[in-house]
Amino acid sequence: MTILVVGSGGREHALVWRLQQPPGVTSVLCVPGNPGIGAIARLVPGNPGDPAEMLAIAGRERADLTVVGPELPLSLGIVDKFRAAGRRIVGPTRAAAELECSKALAKAFMTRYGVPTARFETCDSAIAARAAVASGRFGYPLVIKADGLAAGKGVVIAPDRASADETIEAVMTDRRFGAAGERVVIEECLQGPELSYFVLSDGERVVPLGSAQDHKRAFDNDEGPNTGGMGAFAPSPLCDRAMEARILDEIVRPVIDGMQREGNSYTGFLYCGLMLTAAGPRVIEFNVRFGDPEAQVVLPLVEGDFVAALDAAASGDLSRHDLRLRDERTVGVVLASGGYPDAVETGLPIEGADFEDENTLVFHAGTSTRDGRLVTAGGRVLTVVGRGPDYATAMGRAYHAVDRITFPRMHCRRDIGAKAVPE
Repeated sequence: MTILVVGSGGREHALVWRLQQPPGVTSVLCVPGNPGIGAIARLVPGNPGDPAEMLAIAGRERADLTVVGPELPLSLGIVDKFRAAGRRIVGPTRAAAELECSKALAKAFMTRYGVPTARFETCDSAIAARAAVASGRFGYPLVIKADGLAAGKGVVIAPDRASADETIEAVMTDRRFGAAGERVVIEECLQGPELSYFVLSDGERVVPLGSAQDHKRAFDNDEGPNTGGMGAFAPSPLCDRAMEARILDEIVRPVIDGMQREGNSYTGFLYCGLMLTAAGPRVIEFNVRFGDPEAQVVLPLVEGDFVAALDAAASGDLSRHDLRLRDERTVGVVLASGGYPDAVETGLPIEGADFEDENTLVFHAGTSTRDGRLVTAGGRVLTVVGRGPDYATAMGRAYHAVDRITFPRMHCRRDIGAKAVPE
């Protein structure tokens, strides 16, 4: 079987790595990939944001199955185009992808099907947004979300009225996030620990893929600006069997059933971003693909025939599968460029990234090559994953590898995994 993976980040590196685990496949291709992926798979140049080009590549390369990593191709209808051409692909249709691509539509969907989430109001103008804030219905702090895709950075927690008004001005008038901020969602700020939960669906059935805890803030102790993620660990100790049952019954099942009822059967990976409040799990957001950096810590725990499960999901029949989760712990640390999540310098030489053993994995994200040398090419550069029988061991192995890797102005958090280690 030949599999085509679409994307170029750490998530896609982890997907390619996992797809090559036993029983394995004949060939794995990646468009456009990165140097780390290129060490284990064949890279094919192309633009993931052009579904027609991706379809042409899949046809030319005779790909039996395509796996989409990032959200952009999904939002542009890559799955619709592949299915119309009779090609198997893992991911939701353009209509189903609105769960992530539009915060407002996702909130309306959750309201229709009783999926627990924060109280909210959707606003189509800055005047309406300021009025919602001024009403006092949401208290402080409150959350302001750009409706559209904003590369994981379109959410602001405003501690007071002045900062809320300033954010509305920046998002809706100054267009900090471009067209994504034409509409915003104002909502109450939920309290509690955050949890990420993942499933694979064929449109009717779901296969649990476990949980993780992401670290969005740039600095230790959850301080600094929000980022796309500075690291994660898996599984989350907060997600015991009882909690997992609630998540499946109260959130995942209503979403899959609701989508099917509305004629938008949901296939592929579903990422549930949750807040565990005193009243139970509440949805912060949905992602319609695997998370990044969560994929890097969850996929090493998935045992069984992953390729067969993805093929079954794409074919609409997950009634039989052998996926299960390894009794192990993983801690993944993102090595970021100095200044991330704001402007960063690229083209800086990376040393030591080839460090890897049976207990440590290094996944590339923002890397490139220049004159035969590995260099930085983005904000999040690498994700270093430690594996072990417990969180402390996994954390120690991850940071042991981190300390062997260098590039100018390299930045990372030093507390990824600490929340799971008993004091």
